[in-house]
Amino acid sequence: MKSSFGVLLFAATCVASPAAAKVIDQSDIGFTVAHTAQVAATPEDVWKMLRTPDKWWSKEHSWSGDAANFWLDSQAGGCFCEKLPDEGQGVGSVQHARIIFAKPGEMMRLSGAFGPLQGEAVTGTLTIQIKKTPTGSAIRFDYVVGGYMRFKVADIAPAVDKVLAEQMVGLANALGGSLPVARGDKPAEDKSGEGADETAKPADSNADADGAAEPEPADSGLDAAVADLVKDEPKRD
Repeated sequence: MKSSFGVLLFAATCVASPAAAKVIDQSDIGFTVAHTAQVAATPEDVWKMLRTPDKWWSKEHSWSGDAANFWLDSQAGGCFCEKLPDEGQGVGSVQHARIIFAKPGEMMRLSGAFGPLQGEAVTGTLTIQIKKTPTGSAIRFDYVVGGYMRFKVADIAPAVDKVLAEQMVGLANALGGSLPVARGDKPAEDKSGEGADETAKPADSNADADGAAEPEPADSGLDAAVADLVKDEPKRD
């Protein structure tokens, strides 16, 4: 099977639309992308689904071309990995990321440079946060990438953003679909400095054909539950 992950992510650099981008920060040495969604599922159910990437991570962004080859362990040091089926020379495998923080029902953090970034001298950190809401759960992805790479940040950041948007849509759809976000509510004050504002819009069912969510009106805002996800990150020692 061919390595579709690298091919498709490279292709995305040519078609990613700035209007749909959720790149919330970038510089010459790295970038940050963020995506949010709300679902009618409990944090416990979100966590269970999160741990079965074969049900929601797109096969189009795999090395084997088959999502059934994904698995994700549950504890720090565990692997988000993919089996490469035997094509006559033995079974292979890929480590997409490893778990560095796991608090069931609340947060998982993974360290890994996805797709073609794996071949560069970069560090990628994906933080997935879950928060209970009156209607289910709010979910947020933050992916921070930094280091030396042979890609231009201005090109690769929107491409990575597009891929992460597809995975958020896939996760939300696997949990029954995204819920609409309250309109007109101002986001809660963000004291983290990570910019949880309208630049990180929720994924929803109005995604385009490639899986990236349609941009929301500039004045729609995020509801307090989603805005609080960054602010309420567990305190570090």
